[in-house]
Amino acid sequence: RLFAHWEAVASTHRVSLPRDMAGPIAQMARHSQAREPVPYVSLSQQGKCEEAAYEERQYPAGKWACVTKGEPMYEQSISMSFMKLMRYICKENSAGCYLGMTVPVLNEIHLTKDETELEREVVTAYYLPGEFQQNPPVPVDPEIHIIERAPLRVITRVFYGMTTEETILREISLFWELLGSTDTVLRETYIVASYENPSIPQRRNEIWFICR
Repeated sequence: RLFAHWEAVASTHRVSLPRDMAGPIAQMARHSQAREPVPYVSLSQQGKCEEAAYEERQYPAGKWACVTKGEPMYEQSISMSFMKLMRYICKENSAGCYLGMTVPVLNEIHLTKDETELEREVVTAYYLPGEFQQNPPVPVDPEIHIIERAPLRVITRVFYGMTTEETILREISLFWELLGSTDTVLRETYIVASYENPSIPQRRNEIWFICR
């Protein structure tokens, strides 16, 4: 039943779910409560009517497992990359064990020059749990690269639901309206941070503006 549910979700992203994903899906479901947050320091919060409109955060340097895809649709790229990362997390690594899930999973995106569309290439990144930061297990899949990412300062804003090219462009536009004119953040590169697996319909996401 769990596999059928994920299969239905994958089909909405125009991706077919291979049978060998049944194991990783079951393993992820068993460990769904134990998710390690990516460490960060909150620098400031700007609120509107009791709710934080956006927050500025500092993330330390750290090791991430990354996959780059350039499928015709954003949802296809992130789905295919996340399936690869799930296999790595669940067993296909040199340690031969379940590594543990961390949140959020990051999807780094780039806008076209006229800022009306997303570039096809998306980098999906999974933060290695604390115990593996010093000595990351080697991925079996050659498309997964372990990268040391530099410290990152971002301004973040929460949104809920599906992440499609349309919803992401809308959230970027809304966030720019909220921030007003500023040259302290990048205009061409953004990050979509996902806190729940793709099978959850009203999942929590954030749009991250990267500080220069």
